[in-house]
Amino acid sequence: MNKNIEKITGYLKIEQLKNDKRVIVYLICLLIATVLWFLNALEKDYSTTIAYPVRYVSPPNHQFLANKPPEKLDLKVDAHGFTLLRHKLNFSYSPIILNLTNITQNLESANGTYLVPTNTLNRRISSQISSEISLQQVNPDIIRIVLDSLKTKSVPVKADVTIDFKPQFNLKNQVQVKPTEVNITGPASVVDTVRFLSTTKKSFEEVDKTITRNAKLIHPETITVVPAEVLLQIEVEKYTEKQVRLPIQVINKPADVRIKLFPSELTLNCLVGLSEFDNISETDFRAVVDYASISNSESRLRVKITDKPSFVEISRFNPESVEYLIETY
Repeated sequence: MNKNIEKITGYLKIEQLKNDKRVIVYLICLLIATVLWFLNALEKDYSTTIAYPVRYVSPPNHQFLANKPPEKLDLKVDAHGFTLLRHKLNFSYSPIILNLTNITQNLESANGTYLVPTNTLNRRISSQISSEISLQQVNPDIIRIVLDSLKTKSVPVKADVTIDFKPQFNLKNQVQVKPTEVNITGPASVVDTVRFLSTTKKSFEEVDKTITRNAKLIHPETITVVPAEVLLQIEVEKYTEKQVRLPIQVINKPADVRIKLFPSELTLNCLVGLSEFDNISETDFRAVVDYASISNSESRLRVKITDKPSFVEISRFNPESVEYLIETY
């Protein structure tokens, strides 16, 4: 028994198999038979499904494709085995081109949505694939096409910047954006909701001189912007402190009431750019107390600064509250 097992095991050894001509002849015959069977099989007709890429072009005038229809169509086809094998081995197909104007022109839309039956596209598709292939069916059964109208309008641009100045430096003017408006084009439903565009956020630290930078604009993906970038101009100058004296005015006072304030003036200190230092006077400011805020529990009125130039920064003023005396006629 053991001798028989050793004999069988010996036949299975690779070296012996290589030297055994009967095995080699058998393998060659098996290979030839397989090839002949495969060639015979390829001579027959078969049905199969091929995934073909598709590209959508030429929307109607002033419209565009607003959704994402299928990027591939599953084509059920009949063809010889050789033809199918050739197509299966060709992993990249030229896309089927579907003209949006043509395939939607005889269809009714619901708010710009067209439902295109794929069985109406058989002739268009067949003309773009191999003549050796017979198209039987296209999946999906319906292609949903959404067309929207294009709209263009101008919108203002707002700068989104954060500036940290060195001591005694500040803005000379408001941050300038050039151009101040841009043209946006896209779906009317999107364009109508855009009131302005902001620049991408930029931060500047330890600023002590004028800065000029390009900045991109933030916008919805479905719209285009011209120009795509704007120029930010940040004019900076050195600031110094200026002091002015202001009369304190009373607001909301009845006509038959006379009121005296103690003191009736205040001293205001502000920071102003050197270019505007000589142009600032007390007439550019207004200090008030509100008669309507008088109560029995309060013996003083709080002072508020209601008017000041935009390019001035108030550092302090004194007094911040005043005593009062009411006289009636």
